[in-house]
Parts: sequence; C-alpha cells; structure tokens
Amino acid sequence: MKNEKQIKFVNKHLKTENDLFHKSTNHITSSLIQQCSQLELHIHNLHNRLTKRTVSWISRSFYAKSAILKLIHTLQNEVDSERFQWVLNEELPRLADEMNRMESIRSYLETAVQLEALVGDLEDTALFVMARHTGNMFSVKLFNSSVCADTARKHDKLLQAIKAMNDIEEVMITILKFHPQWHCLTRSVDNRVNEILSALRPQVLSDHRALLVSLGWPPKLLSSKNGSEQVNDIPNPLVLMQEDKRRNYSRSFIALCALQHLRTRREERQLNFIKQEKDNIQLWAIDELVSPISSRMKCHFAKWIEQPEYMFALVYKVTRDFIIGIDDVLQPLVDKARLIRCSAKEAWVSAMVQSLSGFLEKNVFSLLAERYKVKHLKPDVISSWLHFIDLIIAFDKQMQSLVNLDISVLAEAESFEGLSKGMSVLSIFSDRHDWLKIWANIEFKNACKTINTELKEEKAWVISNKYKSGPDTDSDYLLSTIEDHRAPPIAELSLKILWDVIQRCQTMPSILSRGLFIRSTAGRFLWYFFKILLLQFKAIELRPDNSDDIAMVKACGLINASKYILVKLQEWSDTVEFLEIKIAENGSSVPVEDDKMDNDCFFGEEIRCLSEIETNWLMEIIVVVLRQFEMLSCEEDKDDTDLVLSRGAVDLVVSTDLVEALDYLKSRLQIARVALTAKDFLDLWRSIAEGLDHYISCSFATSEIRFSKMGISQFKADMQALVFIFQPYCALPQAFFPCINEILKLLELKKEEVKLIMQLLLSNEENRSKSLQLYGIFHLSGDQVLQVLRYRNSAT
Repeated sequence: MKNEKQIKFVNKHLKTENDLFHKSTNHITSSLIQQCSQLELHIHNLHNRLTKRTVSWISRSFYAKSAILKLIHTLQNEVDSERFQWVLNEELPRLADEMNRMESIRSYLETAVQLEALVGDLEDTALFVMARHTGNMFSVKLFNSSVCADTARKHDKLLQAIKAMNDIEEVMITILKFHPQWHCLTRSVDNRVNEILSALRPQVLSDHRALLVSLGWPPKLLSSKNGSEQVNDIPNPLVLMQEDKRRNYSRSFIALCALQHLRTRREERQLNFIKQEKDNIQLWAIDELVSPISSRMKCHFAKWIEQPEYMFALVYKVTRDFIIGIDDVLQPLVDKARLIRCSAKEAWVSAMVQSLSGFLEKNVFSLLAERYKVKHLKPDVISSWLHFIDLIIAFDKQMQSLVNLDISVLAEAESFEGLSKGMSVLSIFSDRHDWLKIWANIEFKNACKTINTELKEEKAWVISNKYKSGPDTDSDYLLSTIEDHRAPPIAELSLKILWDVIQRCQTMPSILSRGLFIRSTAGRFLWYFFKILLLQFKAIELRPDNSDDIAMVKACGLINASKYILVKLQEWSDTVEFLEIKIAENGSSVPVEDDKMDNDCFFGEEIRCLSEIETNWLMEIIVVVLRQFEMLSCEEDKDDTDLVLSRGAVDLVVSTDLVEALDYLKSRLQIARVALTAKDFLDLWRSIAEGLDHYISCSFATSEIRFSKMGISQFKADMQALVFIFQPYCALPQAFFPCINEILKLLELKKEEVKLIMQLLLSNEENRSKSLQLYGIFHLSGDQVLQVLRYRNSAT
C-alpha cells in the first residue's frame, strides 16, 4: 500500500523526462512539506475530537453512575413504603400477567394461522384426489398413457394430503403438550380433518379393491365341491404380478399403510398418549386381502358345521400357502412405509384367524351355549364343545408355528404366554365370560371324571419303593421326583390332570381371562382333590387302639402326597407365567382377600391349605403314638421288685411293663422312617421325643408313688432304654429329653446338695427359676424339683 502511494506521487509530478530536469527539487520538497503539514493538522484535529468525545462519555458515565446510585438510594429509602409495596405486589404481577396474555394471544394467532394454511392445503389436495375417481380403470387390460399419468398424479396428491395431515398432527401434538387449554382450536381442526378422512378413506379403499380385482384376487380356494378331498396348492396372484401392476399395487399399499399410521397417531394423541394394550395386529392393506377370501371360506364353513376339522384345515392351508408370498412381497412395502414393529406375516395370520373366529362365534358357540342350558342336550353339547376346543388349541399352535417359521427356537418353546388377540381363536372367550364359565365348568367336570376313574385302581394309593434306602444324608432333603417324595401315584396323576387343564388355555390372549379360567378349573379341581385326600385319611381309622402297620403306612403316604403337590404348586407359582397372572389380578378391579397367606402367590390359598393338612396329619400320627405308648406303660409300678435281675446285680434291664411300649415305639418309628421323607420324619421323631419327655417328667413329678433305691436305678435304666430307641436318628438323642436328664441329675445328687436345694426353694419361692439355674436346672419347675427331691429322700 505504501509503495503504491509513492508511485502515484512520482507519476503526478514527473510525467515526462523533461519534468525530471526542468522541475527543481525545491518544488517537490515544498510540495511534500505542505502535504505533511496538512496531514499533521488533520491528526491534531482528530486527536482533539477524540479527546472531547472521551471526556463526554466519561462525564455521561459519571452521570449514569450517580443516577444509579441515586436510584438505589431512593429505592433503599422507599423499600418499606406503601407505594413500593403496592408496585411490587400488584403492579408488577399485573404487568407480567398482561405481557403473558399478549404473548399467549400472539402465539395462539400464529398457530391458528399456521393450522388454517395447512388445513386449507389439505382440503385442496383432498378435493383433487376425490375428484379423480379411479372406478374400474384397473380392470382395463391395456393402460393408455393418459390413464397411467392420471393415476400417478392422483397417487402423488394422495401422498401430499397424507403429508399435510401429518404436519397438522405435529402441530396438534405440540399444542397438546404446551397449550392444552386451546380446546376450541384443536376441536375445530379435528372436525375438519375428520371430515376429510371420512371421505378420503373409502375412496382409497375403493381404488385398492379395484386394483385387487384387476390382479385376480381372491384366487379359487377349492378345486372340488367336496370339502373332504385334498385341496391342491393355491396360486398366489401377488407373486405372479407383472411389473406395471406390481408398481401400482405397491403405491396403493404404501398409501393405505401411511393412512393407517396417520389414524393411529391421531388416536394416540386424542387419548392423551395413553397407549392402551393392543389386542391385535392389524394392517388395513392385509385386511383387504383377507376380506374376499373370508367371504368365500364362509360358504364352505356353513357346510362343515358337523365336520369342523375341515374348517380349520382349510384356513390353515390358505394361510400357509400365501404366507411366504406375503412375507416376500408385502413386508418390504411395510418397511418402506416405515411402519415400525409391524409384520405383514403376523397381520396376515391374525386376519385369517379372526375370520374363522368370527364365524365360530356367530354360528357355533352361540348355538352350543344355548343348547347347554337344555338338560337332555347337555351330554351332546359337552362332547361337541370339547371337540371344538381340541381343534382350536391345535389350530392356534399351528398358526403360531407359521409366524415363527424363521424363529425355530421360539416355535419349539412351550410356555403359558398367550398370543395377541388376533392370533388366537380362544380370544372368543376373552369377551364372553359367560361362555368362559361354561367351558371352565365342562373342563372341571371332565377332570373330576378322570380322577374318579383313576381312584378305582388300588395301586393309586400304594407308595413306590424306588427311593433310596439307608442313613439320612443332606441329599435326602433335595427332593425332585415323586419317588423322592415317597408319594403314592395318585399325587402324580392329579398333578398331570391339573397341568393338562392349565395347558388348555395356553393360547388364551387375555391374562385376566386366563387366570379366571385356571381358577375356575384347576383351582376348583384342587379343592375337590383335597376332599378326596381328607376322606381317604378319615377312612384309615388311625387310632391308639389300632396297631395296624398298614394304616400307619397309608397315613404317611397321604402326608407325602399333600407335600408333593404343595411343592409342585410352589414351583408353578414361582414361574413368570403365573406371576404375570397374579400381577394382572392385583392390578385389576378383582378384590383380593385379606386373609390370604401370600397375595403374590397364585396358588397361595391352596398351598396354605395343604400345609395345614400336612401339619395336622403329622400331629395326628404323633398323638396316636404318644397315646398308645401311654396306654402300654401306664400299668408300670415304679417300686416293682420283680425284676429280671436280682437287686444286687450291677446292670438292670428294662421294666417288664415298659418293654411292650418301647417295642411299639421302635416299630412306629421304623415304619415312619421308611414311609416319610427325611424332613417329615425328622419333625415326627423330634416331636415324639419332646412329647415323651414332657409326659414322663409330668408323670414322675405328679405321681404319689414313693421310690426305693432300686426303683430309682430301674427308672434310670428305663430312661436309658428310651433314649436308645432314638439313637439311630441322632448322634446325641439325650439332648431331646431335657426334663428327663434333669430328673436323673436330681436323683444322683448327694444328701447335702439335696438339703441345700430344698432349703433354697422353700425360702426363696419368688426367684426359684434363678436359683435352679445355678444348679443347671432350666426345664423343670420349682414344684417338680421339690417332688423329685422328695422321691430322692424316700429312696435313701
């Protein structure tokens, strides 16, 4: 830049060579000096102006600072004044509200104008679409260029209309989120869009149906009038489409999917984004394929009321023959329409299932339900009802296998997980609880009939001998099979019947309906079987005077049966399927009883009942054993000198009258050990030991018999024999006889210790227990100790 200025200066004063010689250097010098002086003058003026401006801004800043300080000072002085409080509490909020109101009005007007423009464009586009009625143009074999162009233009306008409605929906969603109070605006827009949709959808469906007719849809289902003959493979027009027809069908399919997606968005928005459970998988374009096929199939169904297996066979075959073409041809179109989580294959199967369900509901089960009420027709109705249910269950599994063709693992997996409503014919009963009750009652009576037949077999109540014998180990408590539980076969048979009934509703779509069915069938059957168990136990006649070993074995078998069923019910209740049913029941309006043991367990009430039955029956065995032992030993004389050995013998044998009681006790324990599980036998022998300890200690303390020295020795020998009975079941059985051990300890005390204890008990009656604990007596009362010590003194 500097060089350019120098060149310009030289060019101005030295234009030619003569100027270089004739013009003097003084002239150039003077010119330069003059320009420099002018430049300095300009710089000086600029400096003066900048100085003035700076001073001016500084003075203004001082003035502003002083004004701010003055304002702060004024505010500080007036902060407590009434005017300031009035401005702060009333004027400022009113001003803020007014500004918010003006902003809301501005936003409302902008949104209203935007929606008006979008709705106006939509109405113009929709009018164009509806004015271009396709009619029967698709039936023409040769399309001319004008018709094809008109069809393409109509399709483009339809997509524009759908896009306009989606744009409107975006604005409506924003209003719902941030301005839910604008009810009038949203209602007005919804009404106008609904009018357009109500006129546009029939037009689109009509054009789509005309296109399907031009494709040769639906194909012929049967090659013969006789339904019993084998049906040949059905050609699929969707696979045989030519390029131009495939293009037209693809456009129509995508437009129909887009229209359905739009309607779904509007419904979700109008429900305030509360996404309710979708009971079926539906695509309008798939429904249009199924509808004409369904009309043709119903003509055949009407002829096969007495041969329903043909209905299910026909629907399955048609569904199977077209499903590959549906998946290959239509699924890419669904993906192109951006319908997330939508499957053309599932929609096809669902629509076919619903077609059969509708026919069965109107023409089969409604008639069977009416005939069920007539008494003399009931046997035939029950047979027909069960036959239809068998066919439905097999059919639902077949249709599910078609959906899972590419997912072999899921297809083979068996679970309680119900299908969606459209994928199961059993969905008929989800909406008709009166029919569900009839079905449940039929299944319950059929289960009772089956179990009654099994009860006639004598071996049903015989305990299996396949379990491992030998000493108890920790592995004995890990029970899995019926042999491990030592339960009779009837327990396994009842559970099989119960499980088969539960499996009947496996494809039931509604969780609550499934739970209602299980409780009305399996639940009732369990209580019916409990009554059978109770009657069987009562028939055993387990009494103290009945020493029959078979009765004892049967009683143990019934205890094992109840325990085995209890364990299985707990296992079932812990599975995901039953937990889901229980959660659904707790979340519904179904009342839950407060006295249930476990409201989170599906079979909680039944498990509680079985637990009580097992405990009560085990206690009955224990009571019978203790009473029989008491009866056999009550004749014993504590001072009897008629012993097997002489008085001077070092060792004494068991009292003669006690031998039979101990022998009875030993045999009962051996039978129980073989017949019961290790856990139940452990509870049994410990309870018996506790009962004997209590009985003998109380009898000893309350008896008026005076012991001799020989009698005390004999008592010690008898108690050792009693403890020895329990030696095979425990390393230290004497630990389960604490009262008897303390009695023996008192009988072995020295005279000085006896006198000291008696004086201590008689002088300190309030704190007897603490005094006795000093001598290691924890289980006997003070009166019992005094009585024992009196026997001890009389013996000496």
